[in-house]
Amino acid sequence: VLKVLSHIDSILRSPRAPPLIYRRSKGPVQNYLKENGQECGFEHLPLTVEMWAGQLMALKDLHRSLRKLSLELVPWHTADPQDNRESVRVEDLQFIVDAILEEIENKEKNSQTPPLPTLFAIVSHFQKLFDVNSLNGVYPRMNEVYTKLGEMTNAMRNLHELLELDSSAPPTVVVDTVGKLCDIINENVTEQVQQLLGTQDIRSIIDKLEEHECFFPPFQALIQDLLCLLEIRNLDDILPTVRNLK
Repeated sequence: VLKVLSHIDSILRSPRAPPLIYRRSKGPVQNYLKENGQECGFEHLPLTVEMWAGQLMALKDLHRSLRKLSLELVPWHTADPQDNRESVRVEDLQFIVDAILEEIENKEKNSQTPPLPTLFAIVSHFQKLFDVNSLNGVYPRMNEVYTKLGEMTNAMRNLHELLELDSSAPPTVVVDTVGKLCDIINENVTEQVQQLLGTQDIRSIIDKLEEHECFFPPFQALIQDLLCLLEIRNLDDILPTVRNLK
């Protein structure tokens, strides 16, 4: 008995034992042990053992709760070091808690990544907007859209500079400005045609064009015949050749 009590006493006095479970006994058993040169404190040992037994049972309940939580948060972590043992250790619980904490930390790091349903909706929307029938065509169409966007951006930037518009001017302003320039150019062309034909009357312009249409084909045929007859190629050589024939 003394050996057992001494062994228990050494366990209770060990650095690994909780500090509150050891109390020095003051009863006759303690006095007897002192007289025999041994001293131990095991008066509260039954209560301590009962407490430990209750804690071991609570560990099993806690383990079941952590397993349920783990299956919800990290269902792919199916490995359980306690599966093949009847008893539950603190290390088993720590393993589950560490796996859950690791998953939470990874989710916090990747919190900016949208969930899969959101990504799928984005891809589907892109396919509808740009008429892409398959997922394989998404990347080529993205590249095409990026290229076209770059070309349009460069063209708009150049138009802003040429038209001396502010860089923040919307495309509608650019289009209106180009339209006004076209109107001005068309008006100038009309004036130049009127000056060239020596008339300000549209009817007169039509008449002169009709006269030109009647006159020019016979004149062109005459010139072609002269060139062939005189065996020359240039209009400038017609008069010198005719003078030489005289």
